[in-house]
Amino acid sequence: MVTLYMEEPTSPTGPKLLDQLRAALRVKHYAYRTEKSYVYWARRFIYFHNKKHPRTMGTCEVRAFLSHLAQHDNVSASTQNQALNALVFLYRQVMQKELGSIDAVRARRPKRLPVVLTQSEVEKILAFLSDTPAMMATLLYGSGLRLMDCHRLRVKDIDFEQRQIVVRDGKGFKDRITVLPESVIPDLKKHLEKTKALHQVFSARGYGEVELPYALDRKYPNAKYEWGWQYVFPAKDVSADPRSGARRRHHIHESTLQRAVKKAIMLAGITKHAGCHTFRHSFATHLLESGSDIRTVQELLGHKDVKTTMIYTHVMNRPGIHVRSPADTFRKNGCDAPSR
Repeated sequence: MVTLYMEEPTSPTGPKLLDQLRAALRVKHYAYRTEKSYVYWARRFIYFHNKKHPRTMGTCEVRAFLSHLAQHDNVSASTQNQALNALVFLYRQVMQKELGSIDAVRARRPKRLPVVLTQSEVEKILAFLSDTPAMMATLLYGSGLRLMDCHRLRVKDIDFEQRQIVVRDGKGFKDRITVLPESVIPDLKKHLEKTKALHQVFSARGYGEVELPYALDRKYPNAKYEWGWQYVFPAKDVSADPRSGARRRHHIHESTLQRAVKKAIMLAGITKHAGCHTFRHSFATHLLESGSDIRTVQELLGHKDVKTTMIYTHVMNRPGIHVRSPADTFRKNGCDAPSR
């Protein structure tokens, strides 16, 4: 994305509009990356209309902007939807104004099946990972976690006795319970022992607190120092919180695992266009192939609608995979392959 440097529009009664947008997003407990994206799209919308204040614009201007994204910028459908969501939030939550029907030119959504790895391919990839990336990748595949589900995992949300993981505030602000693979338990327990020892060291230096969701830090002032609230996969060093400026340990950056997985895929000789999210696709498909009920898989994945889960049944069916190609009958019938 191109960074746009421009003066933020001010409200006649108070803070700058984009500051109001940031505040509204934080009240609604949106993730920091969502906040950055929404502010970006609001700024770009204003810039597209020659820095006019959004209060002087409405549905027609939003429609024109979204159509421009599809027709001239050739953005994907998901990118256009993100821009739409940002502007709807801006008007509804900040300016208390409802937009009308936005029948903009829609970006085309390609009908693609998710990339799925075979179990042997997953095993090959995991063989080229070690230590923390290996554990995290195993959880992506063995528990069906999204990338950020794994990174934001807290110690208290792992239940070794019940062999399950509680995913808090997943996509759509939903909690869910998923399976904890037994194969990762021994390594994960050792990892947590080392992590706890480091937590005690950082606590002694005055950096033992962790960010808490919502207003829990005010309700329970000491909770941010407790072991159970710490991240399972914390960063090695302290860093400044981009919102509050407080210095503390955060979770490991997602790019660390992404780079490790990409390298492992290359070393394993896998040519499929795969990445961290491919493990989640593979988790769902392999469960369905082994006879798991689709409703159970829906719950484990945290899908709101079973139709989203059913995409994996299309991957399973693989129409034509058991059909014999006519080209394979030449030599069987005593004929040579056709010459070119």
